[in-house]
Amino acid sequence: MDVFEAVQKRRSVRAYQSIPIPREKLEKILEAARLAPSASNIQPWHFIVVSDAEKREKLAKAPFAKFLKEAPTVIVGCGDQRASPKWFIVDVAIAMQNIVLTATSEGLGTCWVGSFDENEVREMLKIPENYRVVAILALGYPREKFDLQGKLLHLIRRRKSLKKIVSFEEFGRAMPSP
Repeated sequence: MDVFEAVQKRRSVRAYQSIPIPREKLEKILEAARLAPSASNIQPWHFIVVSDAEKREKLAKAPFAKFLKEAPTVIVGCGDQRASPKWFIVDVAIAMQNIVLTATSEGLGTCWVGSFDENEVREMLKIPENYRVVAILALGYPREKFDLQGKLLHLIRRRKSLKKIVSFEEFGRAMPSP
């Protein structure tokens, strides 16, 4: 699968099979994060892989995160705010998108979660003071589940066209004709 195909196939998965992720796939996914670009090559990220059921259950208590207890693996993306105060959030987000696309290419599903209590996550995972929790990713083999809410959302809120999200040279200027 090429990168564009992974971008097209990626979706937010909220139902997972209980199959553990093979070590070689997990390492490949984490390597994709390691290879991400970062401002001044500071690489301010740290990823905590959580497979412990009790910890996943605690992470799942946040609103909109219930499915984290079902995902066999959860990756918590942290950024060192001292090492890169202006850019750690962007850098961690880029690395996590590498995780998402590589996971998709490996036949795995992900869901980006921004719903969490940072202090609870920090305490539970013993995250040092200089690191901030940027986002959490569910990771695992998708389980087929009828998702009426998701289907309705995609009918109501379709992807915007390129004409609506891209300008040339200045805001609001359309792409020149060929």
